Amino acid sequence: MNNSKQFTGLWGVILGGSSGFGFAAVEKLASNGMNIVLLCREIASVEKLLKEKISLIEVKSGVKILLCNINALDEGGRVDFLKQFKEVAASGEKIRLLLHSIARGNLKPLVARELSGNESGEVLSIEDIQLTAYAMSHSILDWTRMLLREGLFCQDARIIGLTSEGSHKYWESYAAVSVAKASLESLVTYMAVELAKYGLKTNLIQAGITETPSLNKIAGSQELLKIAKKRNPMGRITVPEDVANAIYLLCTDEASWINGSVIHVDGGEHCR
Repeated sequence: MNNSKQFTGLWGVILGGSSGFGFAAVEKLASNGMNIVLLCREIASVEKLLKEKISLIEVKSGVKILLCNINALDEGGRVDFLKQFKEVAASGEKIRLLLHSIARGNLKPLVARELSGNESGEVLSIEDIQLTAYAMSHSILDWTRMLLREGLFCQDARIIGLTSEGSHKYWESYAAVSVAKASLESLVTYMAVELAKYGLKTNLIQAGITETPSLNKIAGSQELLKIAKKRNPMGRITVPEDVANAIYLLCTDEASWINGSVIHVDGGEHCR
């Protein structure tokens, strides 16, 4: 192991890291010496491919990467994580980063396109909204409190969540996720204040429109991509590596005074 790397001996916990922003962050942080716990919920065939990719990154970067194929949204999953993490982390090694990149939500309209009196299965239910809000917002608090309670954060740790422009403007069938992201933005404000005394810095990244597996599930995603490219002053859409670079920057010592911020990583797309 190259002990001169910036994050040697530190860990990052990435919730929802099997693709998109999460996996790009795995690659970027590992290349700078950070050990990673990658949590996801995938079928066996996807898990096999992930393990192959992870092995290559481990060899190239000289880090440890623990893949936890568990449900990060329930208490049992968090218990499993703790057991596995304590088995692989060396004595005294702490967590520098908790990255919340879970993309699990319901994409349905608020009302049926043709009102027939029977909206079951076609429209967003209150339960859909609640499940999406927990997955994509409130679960970051449960994870933070658990790691804090277990004494696993280092003295200058970072908590990073991901929001989107869809939190404050209309995207088709995005209502549940929009509610979750708007809630996350409020929650992070409170976390930034109340967790500061523990040395934790809590921030959000608002990425530009990015072609990821999650975006492709949204109705009209191809049109969103076309519009984003036209809007963006840089003449291209955001890619996952752009966001991973920003996550890396927020983990550096130089970013220790950034707390409670929503940081646009979009080449200026939000300006138009």
